Amino acid sequence: MRPADEPASRLGIATVCLSGTLEDKLAAAAAAGFDGVEIFEPDLVASPLSPTEIRRRCADSGLTIDLYQPFRDLDSTDAERFTANLRRAERKFSVMQQLGADTVLVCSAVATDAVADLDLLAAQLHTLAERAAGRGLRIAYEALAWGTHVNTYEQSWDVVRRADHPALGLCLDSFHILSRGSDPRGVRDIPGEKLFFLQLADAPRLRMDVLQWSRHHRLFPGQGAFDLPAFLEPVLDAGYTGPLSLEVFNDVYRQSDPRRTAVDAVRSLLALREQVARRGAVPALTTAAVPPAPPALAGHAFTELAVDDTSGPRIAGALRALGFARTGRHRTKPVDLWEQGEARLLLNAGAAHSGPGNVAVAALAVESTDPPRSAARAAALCAPILPRDRGPAEADLAAVAAPDGTSVFFCRTDATGGWLADFDRLRAPAGGMITATDHVALAQPYDHFDEAALFYRAVLGMDPETTNEIAAPFGLVRDRTVTAGGVRLVLTASLLRRGEWAPGVADPQHIAFATPDALAAARAARAAGAPVLDIPGNYYEDLDARYDLEPDLLREMRELGVMYDRTPDGEFHHFATELLGGRVFLQVVQRSTRYEGHGAPDSPVRMAAHRRRRLALPDTAAEPAAAG
Repeated sequence: MRPADEPASRLGIATVCLSGTLEDKLAAAAAAGFDGVEIFEPDLVASPLSPTEIRRRCADSGLTIDLYQPFRDLDSTDAERFTANLRRAERKFSVMQQLGADTVLVCSAVATDAVADLDLLAAQLHTLAERAAGRGLRIAYEALAWGTHVNTYEQSWDVVRRADHPALGLCLDSFHILSRGSDPRGVRDIPGEKLFFLQLADAPRLRMDVLQWSRHHRLFPGQGAFDLPAFLEPVLDAGYTGPLSLEVFNDVYRQSDPRRTAVDAVRSLLALREQVARRGAVPALTTAAVPPAPPALAGHAFTELAVDDTSGPRIAGALRALGFARTGRHRTKPVDLWEQGEARLLLNAGAAHSGPGNVAVAALAVESTDPPRSAARAAALCAPILPRDRGPAEADLAAVAAPDGTSVFFCRTDATGGWLADFDRLRAPAGGMITATDHVALAQPYDHFDEAALFYRAVLGMDPETTNEIAAPFGLVRDRTVTAGGVRLVLTASLLRRGEWAPGVADPQHIAFATPDALAAARAARAAGAPVLDIPGNYYEDLDARYDLEPDLLREMRELGVMYDRTPDGEFHHFATELLGGRVFLQVVQRSTRYEGHGAPDSPVRMAAHRRRRLALPDTAAEPAAAG
């Protein structure tokens, strides 16, 4: 356990964040490394364990019970109802004493009889605090963003200040404060001893009722759009010394494996604490547990595909037609190295894959300036280090598991040593139209989409771009890019998939290669027999209407199947192969320097084209139709 008086050192989580029974939630929180929990009252009510047994179980697991919550609608303009609420509170105080929890969360009232007179409200809170103090307990008063009369932290502080009782303080909740657009810098003016508790949640920016936003769409820190480091800094500056505790209402989290969710949650707090520490704005913030800084990334070292006897030759033929050469064979494993320029693919016939004839991205390798430090950071941020079978004198590459199961390697490519030395050279790398790997796109299970973005952000130090939604032929697809140095990953997820009518490819993936001239690359690829995807003429008619391209250029793009996107910052030309092995296709892209996207507006057209092509092939009768 970390010392209780060490600022921002203790990490907590509300049981409402996790799925399962209270017993499941406590076990998950302890296994993930949390120091304490907030007990959500409905979880306690549904548990067969007595409060005393819960207290004992938490203690045995190394968990403190930092908060009991929530107590709703205390204040009332009806004297009899207020008296009944005090009786209710006394019963909760008894439960808290059995739990060993010394602080209860009292929310600002949302009832129609809520007190508008701040002096009367302060008097009622004073009465409650006096009763709590008699039992050695404290009241943490929180302004709900939808409270009837108190809905900002400034108002809640005004009430607490008027009540003037040592057992009464504030609970600050980042969602309630930031969702209303309040400025958290004013927290610095609140005495630290009056900051009893802190609850943290991120969220996407949504235009909707704040209550529904809060109840269904909160996220762990680093997964949404809130600037939580800027929120946390004034809280710590004011002298807050309690736990950093998560209170996240999210429909996905409450249906997911609680142990996995708890690991994601603790990673989010570790990353948030690191962000604030590295900004240096809070001298009191303890930095002893800050993980190593993320080493700079310089590009994609290689991408590994799992293949078999059926899919391997098809992928190899497509690579050869795109100008790649088979340049090496691993000395101890059934792995072939294919290269062109600085683009490298490994075809691994010994890796597990999803079925006969299928292909899957089994691993990514990124160029790190300090691979051991990258691995140390990953371990500090709860990324599972993968065991590897390594032969004598083979490169010792550290690998971690991404949320979707993809292995992520940290390495440095050196022609005279390193991982390339594990391959017997067959020939020199090919020259041609492809220069490097531009990006790798990986579909994520819907439930793990936000977890994946946080993983790459926190563990690899990558920067996430805005999440987009694409109206694909078979439903909405969520899309988010993460980048760092020369590494670009595109994370996608299908928002909904129901019933048997699901003709989209399960978990589609693609690898995009960079070229300085997409038209020349497409021309050469078609001449070499590459399975380049045909794009319908309607697309080019629409392209002409939108961009008024030069007629000869447009005609050539149509003939070659080259697609086009433009933003105020630049242009993007790209073409794709047919699906190779069920879920994977290859792409060749030409981006201008300032273009940061990946042709997302063209995705629905490409998905429909992939489906048509798959339905037309004679060997796909037993395979699912494809959206790409």
